[in-house]
Amino acid sequence: MSDPTQEKINQQINANPILIYMKGNRNFPQCGFSAAVIDVFNQLGVNYETVDVLEDPAIREGIKTFSNWPTIPQIYISGKFIGGCDIIREMYQRGELQNLVKN
Repeated sequence: MSDPTQEKINQQINANPILIYMKGNRNFPQCGFSAAVIDVFNQLGVNYETVDVLEDPAIREGIKTFSNWPTIPQIYISGKFIGGCDIIREMYQRGELQNLVKN
């Protein structure tokens, strides 16, 4: 990777076991989808970090390229892109997310 934004994203993902790229932050989500994802992870009671894409336009666009996924929020667990809000909610309802975050 020679693109500084892509390198920064890669470093962020590798430095955090659970990382959520979202609009706003865990204390003040700026959209309903981001709020729903935060709610799920708070219910799980696990440690996670967030990156507010509204603070950095390069990250906001760069994460979409990085994951080849057009929407925010985006959730990474153990360095792997898991999905967005709908996928996270479905995995949580099926009990799959709980197992994933415990490992």
